[in-house]
Amino acid sequence: MSASNLDKKPDVKPPPGLKAIIDHLFQVYPDQPNPLQVTTLLKYWLGGQDPLDYISMYNNKGDAEKNVPPHWHYISFGLSDLHGDERVHLREEESHRSGMGFELTFRLAKTEAELQQEQDCPEKPLRPPTWPANLLQAIGRYCFQTGNGLCFGDNIPWRKSLDGSDNSMLQSLLVAQDPQLGCIETPFGTVDFCQIVGVFEHELEQASRWNGRGVLNFLREDIQTGGEWLVTNMERTMSVFELFPETLINLQDDLEKQGSDLAGVNADFTFKEMKPTVAIKQEVDFQSLSERCATEENNRPLTESQMKREEPSFPQSMSLSSNSLHKSCPLDFQPQAPDCISLDGIEITLAPTVAKYLLLAIKDRIRHGRHFTFKAQHLALTLVAETVTGAAVNVQEPYGVLGYWIQVLIPNDLVPRMMEDFRNANLDENTELTQRLQFDWPDKNLRLILDQPEATLPITTATASVTAMSLDAVPPSM
Repeated sequence: MSASNLDKKPDVKPPPGLKAIIDHLFQVYPDQPNPLQVTTLLKYWLGGQDPLDYISMYNNKGDAEKNVPPHWHYISFGLSDLHGDERVHLREEESHRSGMGFELTFRLAKTEAELQQEQDCPEKPLRPPTWPANLLQAIGRYCFQTGNGLCFGDNIPWRKSLDGSDNSMLQSLLVAQDPQLGCIETPFGTVDFCQIVGVFEHELEQASRWNGRGVLNFLREDIQTGGEWLVTNMERTMSVFELFPETLINLQDDLEKQGSDLAGVNADFTFKEMKPTVAIKQEVDFQSLSERCATEENNRPLTESQMKREEPSFPQSMSLSSNSLHKSCPLDFQPQAPDCISLDGIEITLAPTVAKYLLLAIKDRIRHGRHFTFKAQHLALTLVAETVTGAAVNVQEPYGVLGYWIQVLIPNDLVPRMMEDFRNANLDENTELTQRLQFDWPDKNLRLILDQPEATLPITTATASVTAMSLDAVPPSM
């Protein structure tokens, strides 16, 4: 990538999708018609590594009345459909989204040195840091290579300082709606502007357990934690829960009363039927299902240039919203009218990285009449409460396989037993599993193993992601 001011030739019109975003940004920043931009030299559709064609960088003076500090505002071009000719995004029938339906933004607070320089030398424009552009490109690359979209309330554990330094405590990300840009209509569909917000690990953990949007609302309340426009300050040294301890008390109270919005974790898993003495209706297990899934049309072969690209170096345990799960889950690519295969019993092996979410899944989701999903790259496993409507399983037939979707009903009488078993095994949000664990409920013909699943096919080695869904949201047909 290179940083430059793009001089647009008067006789060359930008493609419609690109022009729609440029026009929208001009309405927000009429004094900056030609902002500094980071430009991808080798475009993605020509085999380049970076999917974002441009990242514009605006000088935002802030708003003292709204507790918004002066900052740099970064906006991406490329996750939405800029061209409309399928060079990047295939047009989806009956889709109202442009491309992936969103672009990324980021707001970086200016340092004291930058503010002083602006005051002392107003005639000499400052150049914004370019590391946020690299951050947005990395997120964009992940979205392109996995097909996973982002939605408001998502969270991303980056596990390292956002700017690559050794001293910043902002090493995680939440996703909010950009307060200035919102959502627009383009000739190719709608585009949401998803703002990436730098947060502390503790803030991300609470967002994962409870509600990403709720934590964002806490951050908005004070300029120290971002203010109304959620400006990321890389020099921040205290989390919102340290600055305002009462917010954590309120959060924990709401979690106990209302349950969690966290609705899923992308994680490696395998399963097999616990076979009864009589013959089953159809032989089905993780291996056979993976092989069948790998041959479906939605797994289009990669081009030679795509195969040469590196896999996205994206962190595990990434939180997404309900829409994110729907966009990335294989449920959108089910064979037409699949028949649900009922299993008499099931043994599930989950990756150790999701051990800390098991108690939450049962206590804060199933206990409150909701569902929880473990999603591998092409398969999904959903635990379902008795009161969830539209599920393919029920109390009489609690285990089923619907296309590439495994459903497991957790009956009401099993919930307290599972909670007790998980607590006795010391499974909580701080658990780092070091050995194999096995849980058996023989009367339900259900077994759960926490161990590294064997990767039977390349498609099963997916990165993990956590989904923070709205309280009332459910997967398709549920």
